[in-house]
Amino acid sequence: MSAASTKALVLDFGGVISRTLFETHDLSEAALGLPPGTLTWRGPFDPETDALWQAMQADHITEREYWMARTRSVGDLVGEEWNNMQTFVQRARGADVEAVIRPEAVAAVHQAKAAGCKLAVLSNELDLFYGASFRERLPLLQLFDVIIDATYTGILKPDRRAYEMCTEALGVAPADCVFVDDQSRNVLGAMRLGWQTVQFDVMNPADSYQRALKLLGIR
Repeated sequence: MSAASTKALVLDFGGVISRTLFETHDLSEAALGLPPGTLTWRGPFDPETDALWQAMQADHITEREYWMARTRSVGDLVGEEWNNMQTFVQRARGADVEAVIRPEAVAAVHQAKAAGCKLAVLSNELDLFYGASFRERLPLLQLFDVIIDATYTGILKPDRRAYEMCTEALGVAPADCVFVDDQSRNVLGAMRLGWQTVQFDVMNPADSYQRALKLLGIR
């Protein structure tokens, strides 16, 4: 058995496997019938102009609270009352789920799978944001051995129990996990338990995945 085959690649979903909503404003505006340029919040791409994002990064609000505020504001723009993130994502992104998946994620997942690594998604909001039918329409997720979703567990990263559930389900030691997440608090949570980590850079996805593959021993 090769060294890589004992390891596990554990990925956050939103922003890591999928493109962020910040990156797809043009698609969202077209799908919702909004004039180009209507959506101006840019999160990590322009934090100085996104006060809500700054509040989340300072732990004044949670990630869920950030996205619920955005959901309600976009609902207002289309003259509707939106009370869950699922409505926003499904209305903004339509039926083509493949269009929002990062090609770098697809390539890395296939490389890790081919090398014998185990695969897991560790998400705070997969079905909450995307809807329960999303994973059924995304063949990529069928390659994963484990999906831990706080939509159902109620345990949000960086709570140590979220990571412990993942290693237990995978049957691997913490040191054998390579975890990729775009939120520093979640990365630090994994590091505290002895996981190997990559803080995902949404502005440089290819480099982030290359670093993860290198930690897995994959060239």
